[in-house]
Amino acid sequence: MKNIRTLVTSALLLALPVSAAEAGSELMPGISTGIPMGFPLPEGLYSITIPTYGSRDSNPHQDVTALAPLWLIWSTPVTIAGGRLLLDTVMPYVNVDVDGGPQFSGFANTILDAQLKWDLGGGFYGGFQAGIYLPMNTDVGRDYTSFQGLAALSYLKDGWNLSSTFVYGTGSDGVDGGPSWFNVDLTATHKFGKFEIGAVAFGSTDLTAPYSGYARQRQFAAGGLVGYDFGLVNVQLKLTTDLWQENYGGNDTRVWANIIIPLSALPPLSGTAVQR
Repeated sequence: MKNIRTLVTSALLLALPVSAAEAGSELMPGISTGIPMGFPLPEGLYSITIPTYGSRDSNPHQDVTALAPLWLIWSTPVTIAGGRLLLDTVMPYVNVDVDGGPQFSGFANTILDAQLKWDLGGGFYGGFQAGIYLPMNTDVGRDYTSFQGLAALSYLKDGWNLSSTFVYGTGSDGVDGGPSWFNVDLTATHKFGKFEIGAVAFGSTDLTAPYSGYARQRQFAAGGLVGYDFGLVNVQLKLTTDLWQENYGGNDTRVWANIIIPLSALPPLSGTAVQR
């Protein structure tokens, strides 16, 4: 059995903002699938690179590419009420192509985030996170400050990763604002040696309308995941498609990658190691 230290993906706290062309969730729905978000990382500094490309069969057609080139996560030596304190920050880059129309690109909103994660026993882990998106006046950014809260639960035992992530975000009123929103990401994978395979799914919904006449967006998508553990680098590839959507204009088919590298991580202590 292999130690879960290579699954540093659980440090991923937030995710790539959606494009300016789609008002909904500031956090890209589905981004945390494959990630055991409830797991408290061993002390150290971690980097996550997350590229994603999606094509929506709307009229006009939309292609959205996003990249978190350097997501820095610090798992601190500090514990609060038995939970590990982690801090992170990232500034993603987003590009939006509208068929026969304009192209938008630039850096999206920087997020500053903190989390507490606990070992609940019996293979269960869980925690909470809270972060603030800083205003960003770009084609793909949102020029207001907003809050995001997250709760996660993971079961990690005998090679299984059964994880659920629930995220709430605030918006801002006005034609240049955005709705408050709620996302849920679900993961069910199993490791066979260095290989990982399984299913992922996610849903999202707008909770408010920032201005009169705004059409609230909702969606549910599902797909598969394959991964390989190279040792110090863990890679997961995902393919998802919308099974149902409302007010997005069409179904989105998307490919994702999670590339995780521990920059300076301590080996897990035997008393806190998790076997998968």
